[in-house]
Amino acid sequence: MKNFCCPFTSLPSCCLSAVFDHHPFSVSLSESFPPNSEAQRGTGRDHWNHSSATGFVLTSLFNDSQMHLFLFSMVVLVYTLAVAGNAAMVLLIWADARLHTPMYFLLSHLSFLDIFFTSVTVPKMIVAFLFGWTSISFGGCGAQMFFFMFLGAAEYLLLALMAYDRYGAICNPLRYPALMSRRVCLLMVVASWLGGSLNASLQTSLTLQFPYCGSRKIAHFFCEVPSLLMLACADTEAYEQVLFVTGVGVLLVPIAFITTSYVLILAAVLRMHSVEGRRKALATCSSHLTVINLFYGPLVYTYMLPASYHSPGQDDVVSVFYTVLTPLFNPIIYSLRNKEVAGAMRKVTGKCGVRRNA
Repeated sequence: MKNFCCPFTSLPSCCLSAVFDHHPFSVSLSESFPPNSEAQRGTGRDHWNHSSATGFVLTSLFNDSQMHLFLFSMVVLVYTLAVAGNAAMVLLIWADARLHTPMYFLLSHLSFLDIFFTSVTVPKMIVAFLFGWTSISFGGCGAQMFFFMFLGAAEYLLLALMAYDRYGAICNPLRYPALMSRRVCLLMVVASWLGGSLNASLQTSLTLQFPYCGSRKIAHFFCEVPSLLMLACADTEAYEQVLFVTGVGVLLVPIAFITTSYVLILAAVLRMHSVEGRRKALATCSSHLTVINLFYGPLVYTYMLPASYHSPGQDDVVSVFYTVLTPLFNPIIYSLRNKEVAGAMRKVTGKCGVRRNA
């Protein structure tokens, strides 16, 4: 099986160290048949029924050392803050009429996706460390893999579509209400969700159809396509080609769309004669560009750099970064660097203070 990298399936298989259980079945399998023989694949199909019945075992990120206990506590804290911050952002945009604009409508959906994107993997990781429940059923593994790819792809597609909103606001301010009508905003959200679901449905269904044999231990803290394919006893070359095509569609096309939008925005800003106008135009884009870099940066590193630039430790850090830390940065960036959001927060907290005093 070739090494490959696939967006929204966490770490590339070429960068993961093979971690396997020494199950008696896998030992007898390797002794009885030569590697990749037809007899072995046939036996693997028999073991497929066993895998689908008993599920898999995930690898924990942490051990019982003091340093790992500290890191685990930090992950739990960051996850809690990320969920609370994004939930507060959604409620704030819904409650304040001044934030009922296309940009904040899309931002509220981005925060909504962030809540569930990080919740697909982190709670299972927490439970596995605290109680040792590292096993996961076959159906549970498939569901986790589907929702991770679905929410991840939908989020990155939505970020790309938000660049069009900034393009309309700066390059066509007079036509902005028509360009970003409520119908257009709804179509953007629906398109991102449909794109994410199509990507996840295709990759999950194709991954789960392979026979799995040998060890049931997945070399990662959640179910992802490359690690599962390491356990497959079938030729996956054709599937790798499908992954490459979907990877181009999910990652490179949005990057090209964002780049084109901001080239046009930059050209429009440079044509402005007012220094104050330039400053305001760039300020409206700074938050979005920061979030884009935080979301797309780890993906470019993980899935577009050659394998020689990777190491297992670095890839683990990058995986935790975009599944745990990045969802926290979204509400922080938009609240600290945006006057409307900061004003709405002060208004809400002021009302709460008045009610307490009353």
